[in-house]
Amino acid sequence: MCGIAGFCNKPANWRENIEKMNLRMYHRGPDAGGIWASEDKQVVLGHRRLSIVDLSETGAQPMQSASGRYMCVFNGEIYNYKKLRDQLLKEKKVTAFRGTSDTEVLLEAFEAYGVTETIKQCKGMFAIALYDKKTGKLTLVRDRIGQKPLYYGYVNGHFVFASDLGCFCVLDDFRNEIDTKVLQLYFIHGYIPAPYSIYKDIYKLDAGCMLELEAPYKEPKISVYWSVREAAKYGQEHPFTGSRQEAADELERLLKEAIREQMVADVPVGAFLSAGIDSSTIVALMQAQSTRQVSSFTIGMQDPSYNEAVYAKEIAQHIGTKHTELYITEQDAKNAIPKLARMFSEPFADSSQIPTYLVSKMTREHVTVSLSGDGGDELFCGYLSYASIERIWGKMKGVPCGMRRLCSKLLVGNPLIRNNQMLQTKAYLLGAKSKEHLYELSNAQEVSNLCIALERETYPYKHNSYPYGEIKDTLSSIMLMDMEVYHPDDILVKVDRAAMAVSLETRIPLLDKDVVEFAWTVPIEYKKQDNEGKLILRDVLYRYVPKELMERPKKGFSIPIMKWLKEPGLKEWAESLIDKELLKKQGILDPDVVWSIWEDYVERDIWRIQIWYILMFQEWAKRNTFNETKNIS
Repeated sequence: MCGIAGFCNKPANWRENIEKMNLRMYHRGPDAGGIWASEDKQVVLGHRRLSIVDLSETGAQPMQSASGRYMCVFNGEIYNYKKLRDQLLKEKKVTAFRGTSDTEVLLEAFEAYGVTETIKQCKGMFAIALYDKKTGKLTLVRDRIGQKPLYYGYVNGHFVFASDLGCFCVLDDFRNEIDTKVLQLYFIHGYIPAPYSIYKDIYKLDAGCMLELEAPYKEPKISVYWSVREAAKYGQEHPFTGSRQEAADELERLLKEAIREQMVADVPVGAFLSAGIDSSTIVALMQAQSTRQVSSFTIGMQDPSYNEAVYAKEIAQHIGTKHTELYITEQDAKNAIPKLARMFSEPFADSSQIPTYLVSKMTREHVTVSLSGDGGDELFCGYLSYASIERIWGKMKGVPCGMRRLCSKLLVGNPLIRNNQMLQTKAYLLGAKSKEHLYELSNAQEVSNLCIALERETYPYKHNSYPYGEIKDTLSSIMLMDMEVYHPDDILVKVDRAAMAVSLETRIPLLDKDVVEFAWTVPIEYKKQDNEGKLILRDVLYRYVPKELMERPKKGFSIPIMKWLKEPGLKEWAESLIDKELLKKQGILDPDVVWSIWEDYVERDIWRIQIWYILMFQEWAKRNTFNETKNIS
C-alpha cells in the first residue's frame, strides 16, 4: 500500500513540486519515498512507500524494468504475483528477478505480455502509473472494483495524477475552482461520485478503467478493461446449476484461496472483526488456514444500542484469535472530527468514517495489514433496505404509475406535511417507476434537500441513466447499482482513507475477482429468502461458528451522531460552521435552507442525514478553501 503522483509538461520547478506532492501523501507511505523524471523532464513520477512485500531496496519505487523500457509507480498489491512470476520464469520471459516484490513482477509482465493482457491476469487492488520510454506513452490503471484511489486532471494546463486529491492543492500553480455543479450529488449521497471531484478539471478514474496519454499529454483516452456490470450480466446468463450446498462449497474454496493470497506479507497481518457475517467469515477462514493465532480487532461503544463488541469477543473466543478491543467515547469522536477534512481531501460524509478511523488507528499499533469483510452485503443481498424495497413495491405496484406520480408531484414539498418527514418520504417514493427506480429514489432522500446548494445545475449521474432491465432479477439489479456506485464511492473510499491516514493497509477478500464473478452466478434464492440475506455466506460461516452466536439483529458500524450533535461541544462546533454570515460570505450554500434543516433538528427533533453532509462540507471548506473565499465558482 503506497501513494503515487506525477505530472506532465511542467519542467519548471519540477523537483520541488513532486517533492511537495510526495510529502502531502506521506501518510500513505511513511517508510520511503522516491522521484523520477524523464530526460526531457516532461514526465515526472513520485512515490511514497508503505513496505509490505520485499522490505529491501529492491522493492523501492519508482521502479524500472530490467530492459530499461518502462518506469512504474504502483499503489496496492498483486495477490497472485507469485503465480505470475513463476509463469514468466517457466516461459523464459525472464531469466531471474532482482528481488521479491510484486512491482518487479508487474513490470516484467508488462514487458512480456503488454499492459492490457497483464492487467487481465492480475488479481489485486491497484493504482498504477506506467511510463513507456520507447513510445512516450503514460498509462494509468485502476483496479476492477475501485479499492485504490486514482485522481487525474489538469492544473494550469498540465496533466497531473495522484492517489490523494490533496496532492494537487500543493502544486505552486494550483488555482482550480470548486466545482459547485457536483454539490447537488454530494448533498443527496454524502459523497462525490466518480468520475467527478470537488475541483474543476480534476476527476476520479473509474474502477476497471485504463487511461492512456501520449505526448504532448493533452487528450487522455479512457477504456474499460473490466466491468462489474458485464460480470453481473454474464453471471446471470450462466447461473450456477448446483445445489445450495455445492454453491457454499465453491464459495468456501474461492474465499480460502483469496484469503490465503491476501495473508501473504513480510509484515504482521490481522483482521477487523465485528459481530457481522462478513468479517466473522473472513476471520474464521483466516484462522482455519493459519498455523499461528490470528490477530483480530474490534471497537465498541458504551451505548448498548450501538455496541457489537461484546458479541465480537464471543466470536473471537470461539474462533481462537488473539483479540483486541477498544471502547470509544464521544470525546474520541470529537477528537477525530477535525482530522477528517485532510483525511478525505474532499467532502465526504459517511459518519462511520469516524469508527473506521478509530479501529484502524488501534489496529495499526499491532499490525501493518488488516483484512476486512466489506462487500458481502452488495454481493450476497445483505442490506435490510433490499427487503424493504420489495415490501414497499409490493404495496405500490397495484396503483397505476401515472396516478402515483401525479400524487407524488402534488404532495412533495406540500407545507401541510412539511414537518412530517415520514409522509414527505412516502410522497417522494410514490413516483417510482420500478423496483430499481424506487431504490434510486430511496437513496436520493427527499427532493427538498436538493436546494441546499445555491447552484441548481448538476451533472449526469450513473443512477439517473441506469439501464433497468439489463439484469433480469431485480434484486440483483439493485445490488449491481450499489456495486457500481455506492460501494466504490462510499464504502471503499471510507476504508482506504481512514486506514491510510494511519498507514494501515486494508485488504478485502470478498472483492477478489474470482469471488465477485462467482457471486453473480449464484441464484438469488441461494442469497436471500424472506427477510434473511447472505444465505450461502452464512452456510460457509456456520461450518466454523455456531449459528446461535450469529443470530442477532445487525447494528452496523455506526455512531450516535444524531444524539451527539445536540450535546455541548459538538453543537457549538456545528453552529459555528453554519453561521449565517459565514454562509453568506461563502456564497455556496443557501443559509435559509441550511438553518431550516438545522432548526427542524434542534427544535422539532426532525433528523435529516443532510445535517452531517452539510457539516462535513463546511469543515472541509474551512480547512481547504475559504481563506478569503478563494477558488469558488
